Amino acid sequence: MVGDPEVDGAPETEMETGGVRSVLPFGSLVSPSGDEVQLPELEGKVIGLYFAANWYPRCEAFTPALAAAYHQLRDRGAGFEVVFVSCDEDAPSFERFHRGMPWPAVPFGDLRRKKGLSQAFQVEGIPRLVVLAPDGEVVCSDAVELVLRYGDPAFPFTPARVAELEADEQRKFASQTLEKLFSISYVNGSNDQVPISSLVGKTVGLYFSAHGCAPCVKFTARLAAIYGNLKGKSEDFEVVYIPMDKEEDGYLRSCGDMPWLALPYDGASSRALARYFDVREIPTLVVIGPDGKTVTREGRYLVNLYFDMAFPFTDEQIRMLQELEDEEAKGYAPSLLHAGHRHELSIVSGKSGGGPYICCECDEQGFGWAYQCIACGYEIHLRCGRNVDGGSAGTGP
Repeated sequence: MVGDPEVDGAPETEMETGGVRSVLPFGSLVSPSGDEVQLPELEGKVIGLYFAANWYPRCEAFTPALAAAYHQLRDRGAGFEVVFVSCDEDAPSFERFHRGMPWPAVPFGDLRRKKGLSQAFQVEGIPRLVVLAPDGEVVCSDAVELVLRYGDPAFPFTPARVAELEADEQRKFASQTLEKLFSISYVNGSNDQVPISSLVGKTVGLYFSAHGCAPCVKFTARLAAIYGNLKGKSEDFEVVYIPMDKEEDGYLRSCGDMPWLALPYDGASSRALARYFDVREIPTLVVIGPDGKTVTREGRYLVNLYFDMAFPFTDEQIRMLQELEDEEAKGYAPSLLHAGHRHELSIVSGKSGGGPYICCECDEQGFGWAYQCIACGYEIHLRCGRNVDGGSAGTGP
C-alpha cells in the first residue's frame, strides 16, 4: 500500500483483542451491490482476507476459483466468509472488480484499515488469501495455492487438514489406474464411443487445452504431427483431449482440429482431472504409462524439446536423449559470432549456466545446451547457430 500521512500508525494494538474485531477493529464493510455489511455478521466464522487487484491477471484468474470454493462452502453451511482488501488504483476499478465477487469488502476509501491489514499480515504480493480462525488467529498465511489445488475440501485450511489432503493424494497416486482416473467409462472417438478399458496398457497423453488459446493452437499442431508419426510407427500411444473450453461450441471446434479421442463435454470431469493433476496453465500434457501410473506432467515441455523421440516419456528415455545431446555438443565450437546477434555467444550446458529457455532464433523451447550471450541473455539452440560467414556452428574440433 502507498504511504499516506493519515494512514501511518494503523491500530496494531487493537489487533490483539481476539475475534473478528481484532482484525477489523472499527467501521463496517461494503457488499458488491454497495450495501453496508455490519461486522457482527462475521463473528464466529473462518475469514479469508483476500488481497487482490483487477489490474493483475493472476488475481483475475484466481477470483473465479475462490468464488467456486466459497459458494460450495456457503451451500453446506461451513461458516466461511471472505473479505476483499483492494489493491486497485482507483474507486471505479475497485467497484468493477468487486461487483464480480460474492463477498464483502473493506470500503475502498478506508485507507487506514487497508494499510493496517497489509502491514499486519506483511502483504508483499497478490493475490494473497490470509485465513483466520474465528478467534482472529492466523490459520494459513496464504491459502491461494490450497484453493487452486484442492478447492473447497481445503477448508478450514489448517495444517492438519492440509496433511490429510496430501496423504489422501499420495494414496490416490499410489493406487492410480487409467480407469480410476475417469468418472465415465468411455471417451469420444471421431465417429463412436471408445471404452476407457481399451486404452489400458497403452501410453496415454491427457491433453488439457481450449479453443481460441494461442499457445494451445501452436502446440496442438505440433502434437498432432508427433501423434501421426508415432501412430505410423505402430506405437501404443493415444491422446485424450481434456476440454478446458468455457463453451461447448469451443469444445466442438477443438475436437474438429484434433485427430485423437476426447472426453465428453460436461465440465465436471475435466475440472476434476485438472485439479487432480494440479493443472495451472494450458496447454498441458500429462502422460500416463501402460501401468496406469503418471509418467510425467511435463509432456508439453518434452514434446517441444525432443518431438517424437520423447516417447514413451520415461526418465530412462529422457536421460538417453540428454546423453546424446552431450555427445553431439562436443562437435560444436566453444564460441560463436552468430549472424543474428551483435555479441559473441559462448556455449553453455545445464551444468554451466544453461537451463530452460526459448530460442531467440526459432522461438522454440530449449534446455541445457545453448549458445548464450552473457551480456544480454540472448540464447539459441546449438543447431540454430550460424557464423557471420553463413556456416553452421557445428564445426568444433
